[in-house]
Amino acid sequence: MIKTVSPNNNDDINADITSHDTFEKGFPHKAFKRMRDEDPCAWIDETDGGSGFWSVTRYKDIKEVNGLPKIFSSAQGIRLEEQSKEEFEARKTFQETDPPVHTRQRMMFHRGFTRKLISTYEPMIRDICNDIINEAVDLGEVDATKEIARKLPMRMLGRVVGTPDEDAEWLVSRGDSMIANSDPDFTDYVIDKVDTDEYRFLPFRSPAGKEIYDYGEKQKRLREDHDMGDVMSMLLQPNKQGDKISDLEFKNFFALMVAAGNDTTRYSMAFSMHAIANNPYIFDCLKSAPDDAPVWASATEEFIRWASPTMHFRRTATEDYKLHGKQIREGDKVVIWFTSGNYDERKFSNPFSLILERENNQHIAFGQGGPHACLGMWLARLEVRVAMQELLKRVSKIEQIGPEKYLRSNFIRGIKNLPVKLTSA
Repeated sequence: MIKTVSPNNNDDINADITSHDTFEKGFPHKAFKRMRDEDPCAWIDETDGGSGFWSVTRYKDIKEVNGLPKIFSSAQGIRLEEQSKEEFEARKTFQETDPPVHTRQRMMFHRGFTRKLISTYEPMIRDICNDIINEAVDLGEVDATKEIARKLPMRMLGRVVGTPDEDAEWLVSRGDSMIANSDPDFTDYVIDKVDTDEYRFLPFRSPAGKEIYDYGEKQKRLREDHDMGDVMSMLLQPNKQGDKISDLEFKNFFALMVAAGNDTTRYSMAFSMHAIANNPYIFDCLKSAPDDAPVWASATEEFIRWASPTMHFRRTATEDYKLHGKQIREGDKVVIWFTSGNYDERKFSNPFSLILERENNQHIAFGQGGPHACLGMWLARLEVRVAMQELLKRVSKIEQIGPEKYLRSNFIRGIKNLPVKLTSA
């Protein structure tokens, strides 16, 4: 068992969890622990004109809500933002649908992300890691998020989906503008600081959504008459029942892949490298472990629990429901905090200890327990594991040489800057 301190947490026990500024100071673990202990289904007022929401913070309750899609619907949005019906219909991805619609769409997309298919990508991921890590080690002092964690998902996106390598940097920058639309380091159209009303029909209420839509449409046309043997071609083919995804379904799924397919894996890697750089035992234990050692399977799951990059999803109650004696009314927003659940002492022994050999690690970083579990979970696991393995083979020491900086977002938890010194092995 090994312990390590969470990176620079926000210690405000009464932190405003609706504010993006709060999370730029680090995840407010003390505030969420207080809610788990004192008010696990707390009503939270929104100061930006929102209608308020129920905040569900315990692991068991999150699983309960997530497993009842008929009562807690995704089909009115999964973020805190409230949208008109027209805005929602224009922007919705399959994440924002309920069964049976969700089930049909998920089965269409699942073909490109099965565990069996993803496992065949391991040699390619190792090759990409070799190039990225060798470049970083040659530099010596680097921002590990930008030079390592950002680059692997960026390049894998192109290889898996089928977009040209030379477009990867542009695609990820557009994805950052969408999903990190609350952070001025990633967009000029910060969601809570400028008027974004003219973009309300675009993904994440971002002008970058139009660019992603246009790019996706171009890639779709290239494959309409020619199967290019990639995942995108596979997704455009009819399923066994002869069904095909619609143009809008494809555009919104493509935008989701570009945004979510990069950020969550990137930040899982960044938190993993932070832990490795700040705890010699973790470094030594994993550096001495061969690639097929059992500890790598458990360590990968623990790194992902530790990172928990998707902090919450919102649901909307379709009927009245009681939870912890609180009366949730039809139409109320209900927010399930995955990161809080992954640090719940009622489920995890010593949750603030990063335990490489943690057994039966049933974390919910991928939204497990309901119909909306992350489609890319197997690819994310593979990328995190292989990246850490290849990094540790090439260095004799990793030192953090400056403070990390966090994403300004109450939706995605991320270390956006991680300055380190890499000493070649």
